[in-house]
Amino acid sequence: MAAPVHHSGILRRLAGDRRGVSAVEFALLAPIMIAFYFGLAEFCQGFMAQKRMGHASAMVADLVSQTDIVTPTQLDDIFGIGGLIMKPFSATPLKLRVSQLTRDNNGVVKVVWSRGKSWTARVTGSTVTIPAGLIDNGESIIFSEATYDYDSPVDYLMPAITRFSHTYYLRPRLTEQVTLDTN
Repeated sequence: MAAPVHHSGILRRLAGDRRGVSAVEFALLAPIMIAFYFGLAEFCQGFMAQKRMGHASAMVADLVSQTDIVTPTQLDDIFGIGGLIMKPFSATPLKLRVSQLTRDNNGVVKVVWSRGKSWTARVTGSTVTIPAGLIDNGESIIFSEATYDYDSPVDYLMPAITRFSHTYYLRPRLTEQVTLDTN
């Protein structure tokens, strides 16, 4: 005859066995840690796209402000450089616009000329609101604008298209105004 099996001893040994605790804890925490990792990676990609777009806007204003006369062809080339700055991100959603603004003797800031890439140029003579104290009456400023519609490839943290925008102001360096030569 076989010896009787003591069920209480098996249950006591099973309750005291801690060998699988780490595996269970890992199984519970791993999905959360993986979600944090992918969310952080997605956030970093969006942040990098935003920084590149801001750099493109600053570069447009900087290059235009370094000349006394600019042509539409030169502006198109400058906008092309902005597209290169966006790499490895697509330059297709990047919209750039640069304008020459002047404050008249009445303190009204008006557009002297404007050009855009994938964005409508501002109307010549239209008024623009700029931060106070940026320029005095009779002075001019280069005004660069950029927007970028970032669509995350993962769509985990940012499921919809996120629009980044940046404006940049810079005074002309060689003359009082940068002239747009359309001839």
